Amino acid sequence: MNIRQRIGLVLLLCLFASIGSAFAQTLSTSPEQQSDAWWTGPMLANSAETLPPGHFLFEPYLYDIRTPHTDSFGSRAYILYGLVNRLSVGVIPVIGYNKVSNGPNSSSVGVGDWSLQAQYRLTEFHQGSWIPTIAIQLQETLPTGKYDELGHRPSDGLGSGVYTTTAAINSQTYVWLPNGRIVRLRLDVSEALSGSARVRGVSVYGTDANFQGLAKPGNTFFADLAMEYSLTQRWVLAVDFTYGHNGNTQVTGLDFADPSNIPSPQNVRSNSGSSAEFGVAPAIEYNWSPRIGVLLGTRVIFGGHNTVGSVTPAIAVNYVY
Repeated sequence: MNIRQRIGLVLLLCLFASIGSAFAQTLSTSPEQQSDAWWTGPMLANSAETLPPGHFLFEPYLYDIRTPHTDSFGSRAYILYGLVNRLSVGVIPVIGYNKVSNGPNSSSVGVGDWSLQAQYRLTEFHQGSWIPTIAIQLQETLPTGKYDELGHRPSDGLGSGVYTTTAAINSQTYVWLPNGRIVRLRLDVSEALSGSARVRGVSVYGTDANFQGLAKPGNTFFADLAMEYSLTQRWVLAVDFTYGHNGNTQVTGLDFADPSNIPSPQNVRSNSGSSAEFGVAPAIEYNWSPRIGVLLGTRVIFGGHNTVGSVTPAIAVNYVY
């Protein structure tokens, strides 16, 4: 994490702490209880809570990442289990399909990069206190998706080919407004570090059919400030505000063909450069009970430095048992 990212993290944490401190008196005197609002969670920010031992959470998402000339349809499901007090573990399976306007679509629905996750809760919010719920989360993303040797279908690329370790701090608190309704706030920050991948042929890294070499994605920093407003016990309005910074991805290797198709290895070295992006994700939630609800929202990524803008409508169901 560079100095700019660390300063941003400190500012976000200070903002979150000041919100909790400013409303501490309101929290301690409000007659409303947390059970007066049911939640599915915002579209993007992870919860800082952990499941009680022996309980499951199942939250599948369906989405369409829309960029110029491409629709990336996908499903990401969070399957979590309360292992012991304060500790939840789980798996995040991903599948996808790419539809493109300037080439062949994916040959079929394929598997993306799946992740394993563990979260340990350090503190827990109590009504009347300014201390939020805080948890440490570790996630290991596995290179299960296809990423190279794509031939004439680059759109079959749904993975990265690398192992990625992500460490995150998730936090959550509640604010009672003068009208008696409840606002739930989340602040999540994370840093992801990736290994390198051997690459052959056409790949998600933009290499051609004659390439052999290595790809090394840069580190990724991500911050998410989310707010949920309980219109009623069942209906909730939510929004995420996000910032992401991606480090340089380097590709090095050899290209084994010259223009006359005579094998003649040429050194290849390319750098994507770093990128930054800002996003917002408004959503609406409806909850049938404290255990099950549905979310409908849209994430909008604004084109920043070396970033292509995108619009991603999504729907998710959250079920705890």
